[in-house]
Amino acid sequence: MRTVTTTPFGARPVTACLMENQARGRAPAQISSVDKYQVLNAVGLIARDLGLSDRNIAVLQVLLSFHPDRDLKDGAAMVVFASNASLSERAHGMPESTLRRHLSALVQAGLILRHDSPNGKRYARRGAGGQITRAFGFDLTPLLTRAPEILERANIEIARREQIKALREEVSLMLRDASKLIEYALHSGIETNLDEVDDRTRLARQVLRRKLSYHQLREMRDQMEILINDIHARLGTQITTDPEAENTVDIYVKTETKTAKLSGNPAQNERHYQRSDKDILDKKVPDLGMVLTSCPDVTAYFGRPVRDWSDYLYAICSVAPMVGIDAQNWAKACQSMGPENAAATVAVLVQKISEIANPGAYFRTLAQKAGEGDFSPLPLLTALARKAA
Repeated sequence: MRTVTTTPFGARPVTACLMENQARGRAPAQISSVDKYQVLNAVGLIARDLGLSDRNIAVLQVLLSFHPDRDLKDGAAMVVFASNASLSERAHGMPESTLRRHLSALVQAGLILRHDSPNGKRYARRGAGGQITRAFGFDLTPLLTRAPEILERANIEIARREQIKALREEVSLMLRDASKLIEYALHSGIETNLDEVDDRTRLARQVLRRKLSYHQLREMRDQMEILINDIHARLGTQITTDPEAENTVDIYVKTETKTAKLSGNPAQNERHYQRSDKDILDKKVPDLGMVLTSCPDVTAYFGRPVRDWSDYLYAICSVAPMVGIDAQNWAKACQSMGPENAAATVAVLVQKISEIANPGAYFRTLAQKAGEGDFSPLPLLTALARKAA
């Protein structure tokens, strides 16, 4: 079937863009056929590059639904001559004015061509055998002739989206690492100024909520790598391989018992000196085996086996918030009674959780007493050990 017209009906003018699109649409097809829905999906992937919206693509899908075959074939009739009323009905009642606007966008993008009749109506003439000899409407031929280009651009877009997805996932994991390390430092009572890196982490999380380009995500990943290295440097952590599991990396944090600063008030100094023996006794690290035996319930919340106090402290930091102990009170407790005693106290609270109305408030009270030299978890551990035996 020969194309008899390429100029638009009525007041619509011939433009350079129109002529260029017609030339591309009438170029010899490089392939003999293509699945029309494969091309539709590909067009959807690169719609933004083509200057098209989702509604434009929806109208293109309606046009393709009027094409009787699954494939667009070279040499076959590919003119859709359905009326605006029929197109609107199949487009779920889209107003005809809106429909015309979307059809114009598809023509402008060079995905379809107009073949207007003398009176602007869309219809087909048939021969004696019923075959279409001439049709006026929207020609789908450009989808066939441009199919290789469209499919190639769609594959590039798929690869780009996968790269962005992988980068976003990587940055998200790095953000989690940064947040968890800061949280660990606060819960462990480590005296280091992490306010600035915490602010940087929060800002990065807000930025990640936006729709970022590949280059923006790469830059963000590099910044997060610097941030995490900065946090490790401040915490004094080192990455070592778990000797009991191949290809596994664990973080071991060196925990030091911190000496409380004494006030310049002579009377206060004298009071500290008078009960220094009791302070030493209170902050003495309890036996880990005794803690594990006396308080077995807390280990159900641990994500990995406990080999030493470093492992126990790491695990207990995630349990403390579960019983209402916030980061500030945990840090104060670590300073007043030592990290190990604070961890043992949390284990005791978990073991006796059914007997305590407000574990968070109770822990605060015990930490305050420990700071005054009036509390040690050892008697509670001893009582629980006797009960377990």
